[in-house]
Amino acid sequence: MEQLNHENHKGQFGSGFGFLMAAVGSAVGLGNLWGFPYKMGANGGFAFLILYLILVVFVGYVIMITELALGRKTGKGVVGAYKALSKKYAFIGWMGAIAPWLILSFYSMLGGYCIKYAVANLGDLFGASWGIGDANSGEYFGAFTSDMVQTVIFSLIFVVLTVLIVRGGVSGGIEKFSTVAMPALFIMLVIVIIRSVTLPGASEGLAFMFKPDWSAFEGTGWITVLAVAGGQMFFSLSLGMSIMIAYGSYLPKDQNLERSALVIPFADTLVAIMAGLATMPAVFASGLEPSQGPGLLFITLQTVFHSMGGFGPFFGFLFYTLVFIAAITSSISLLEGISAVAMDSVIEKGEKPDRKKIVTILGISIAITASLVSLDGLGANGFPQFFGQGCWLDAIDLIAEGILMPLGACYCAIIIPTSLVDEEATLNGARFRTKNFYDFCIKFIAPVMMVLVLLGQLDGFFGLGMFS
Repeated sequence: MEQLNHENHKGQFGSGFGFLMAAVGSAVGLGNLWGFPYKMGANGGFAFLILYLILVVFVGYVIMITELALGRKTGKGVVGAYKALSKKYAFIGWMGAIAPWLILSFYSMLGGYCIKYAVANLGDLFGASWGIGDANSGEYFGAFTSDMVQTVIFSLIFVVLTVLIVRGGVSGGIEKFSTVAMPALFIMLVIVIIRSVTLPGASEGLAFMFKPDWSAFEGTGWITVLAVAGGQMFFSLSLGMSIMIAYGSYLPKDQNLERSALVIPFADTLVAIMAGLATMPAVFASGLEPSQGPGLLFITLQTVFHSMGGFGPFFGFLFYTLVFIAAITSSISLLEGISAVAMDSVIEKGEKPDRKKIVTILGISIAITASLVSLDGLGANGFPQFFGQGCWLDAIDLIAEGILMPLGACYCAIIIPTSLVDEEATLNGARFRTKNFYDFCIKFIAPVMMVLVLLGQLDGFFGLGMFS
């Protein structure tokens, strides 16, 4: 009866398709369209891709089904779910709740950047004064990131939009938005890919992505690539934090858990590769560097759109709009993950949670932290830095993606009983077809891989030289 009360008070997905679109929307975000292409470009192209795919199959899938099963079994958010196993595991839940809150602080800033660039390209499309015009892409980006008022305003717009959708509830807000947004994103991405791969010189970008080059694996280089690919996988698939546990708690008992856990990583990886196809051929066709870091999205690609002539602003507007959609479908899941924890605490007191009030209060806290990260301007505005990083985004990313998420996923693999997953996967007579594969990976593969990812992440962030 307790689980039924949780579902009534917090909400539930109305259909299997709605759940999948929301979960895929959570997974498909800036991690795909911003992170994947530039990390792939900086880490050997195909070498990165092959390790990423291995991690998705042997680690991503098994953690995904484990978190969804824990959420559906307990009917609670991440803290309540781990407490339901044992009160001594509550700290794992709190790690999973803190990570998305931290991520939202810089995610909102980057989402604001997407809105700014979509609006600016729209301005160019109509020849308006608020477009980018003939400005150099690098100088334009630098001027924008150092403009504290503009960056904060666009970040706050993104936070407000996120809050409004999550206030609408699971079915009426998150599911309704995702079922429209995700198919639209896919269509727009296909259009941009067609243009990208038909540019003169695009074949070099395709070769960079798919031609085998194992030099990145030389010596202990494979561990560095593994760490970057692993961090990208956790960030992209929304693992090791609160999201998939919360979404699992809203998943009806008649939905096939195994199928969902297979579809989400597949769709996410497909979009990540499509994002590479949308960006890398265009980057190489323009004679630009594929390893530009975060600037790839806002400097390199804007240069590409500018080089397209009259059609450039149209493709620029289309691209930054689809990146915005990807970002906001992920941000609503990040906010919902921590909102579920807050709602659980109210339910435990025997009261009915006020979703709109809880989401608004959390939204205000995120607006404050997002404003601070925006004011830092990617390290350009002279703010004091911490953890030895060059900007606040990297420092917060270190805590969330570099430490909390791999640790949370590692604990998940070790602590959650395989019998719990087996029970949820076989409800209503369903067959758990990958049971043997799952049991082997969760016991022997996933924990080892995640420890290597964690060590590699720390080595990469702090330059410890462990693997040099």
